[in-house]
Amino acid sequence: MGTPKHQASIQKELNIVARQEQALHKAAMRQKTPQWKTNLQDKVPEKVYLNLEKAFCKAFEVIFDKGTDWIEKTYDAQSIRNGYEVHDFAFQMQADRKVLKELRRQASRTQMQGMLTTSAEGIGLGVLGIGLPDIVLFVGVLLQSVYKIALHYGFDYRTASERDFILLLMEASVQKGEAWEACNRAVEAFIAGQSIDVTDQLTRTAQAFADDLVLAKAVQGLPLVGVLGGLFNPVCCRKVMKYAELKYRKRCLLRLYESSQSR
Repeated sequence: MGTPKHQASIQKELNIVARQEQALHKAAMRQKTPQWKTNLQDKVPEKVYLNLEKAFCKAFEVIFDKGTDWIEKTYDAQSIRNGYEVHDFAFQMQADRKVLKELRRQASRTQMQGMLTTSAEGIGLGVLGIGLPDIVLFVGVLLQSVYKIALHYGFDYRTASERDFILLLMEASVQKGEAWEACNRAVEAFIAGQSIDVTDQLTRTAQAFADDLVLAKAVQGLPLVGVLGGLFNPVCCRKVMKYAELKYRKRCLLRLYESSQSR
């Protein structure tokens, strides 16, 4: 049964989310591409960018079509689902905020694991002089971490709607300025249950990643400096994980709050 104690505990966690959202907004609005990076990006042939965009599109298509089952072999999805159900039941019974904090801690551990994996993958392939071929692996690692975050907060990532939400989250996470604001508004609309335009969302996400990583991937394909390009992988992963965890946590808390009001 929902009680004022339930709602108070949830609201305290939502207040933390709000502060973190404000910090993300400020960071996204003050992000500027360094002049040296702009100069280098201008020298990257358009063909490289187009190939990168196509590679990201293909990576998302392949993984959503055939790769999810493979990704699930790398972790115990049912165990994570059971863990959420246990925490959900404990919170309904006790209204203890510590339960909500533990959910947050578990999702944070998933973020750390994802960043460690992309660090090793990016630097290793960079040293070998591999840039474009690792994109399917890179996207797979990102989606693995996002999938686990979704499970930690009680959401099923296998539905078409959730796939669109994940793609939207990933697009927003690598944007900045007005583009970030537009994506973030769409994310908030989805969370609020509003209808949003997800036409060509996969392509838009691929374009956003191509824009964000075109220089890193071009450099990663050169053995002498590939390690520098590989270092961009954990940077990108951190942005994706941080944003995805925050929005999934918010969805979970709002769902719990709504449930507490209806009981």
